[in-house]
Amino acid sequence: MLVLSRKVGQRVLIGDDVAITVVRINGGGVRLGIEAPIEMPVIRQELKDSLDAPETESSANVTTE
Repeated sequence: MLVLSRKVGQRVLIGDDVAITVVRINGGGVRLGIEAPIEMPVIRQELKDSLDAPETESSANVTTE
């Protein structure tokens, strides 16, 4: 894993097509801007985890009449 320190306005380039810009830093949070080709999905890890999670037993047993 590459670990970098960046300041607001600085960018990290990944290949020729992806740029990540530090937009804002406040307290414990960092706001990033990501520029990537439309065919390259960009998604937060917690959203991917929730999409990949198996259905819970209670939602699997729901029936409609």
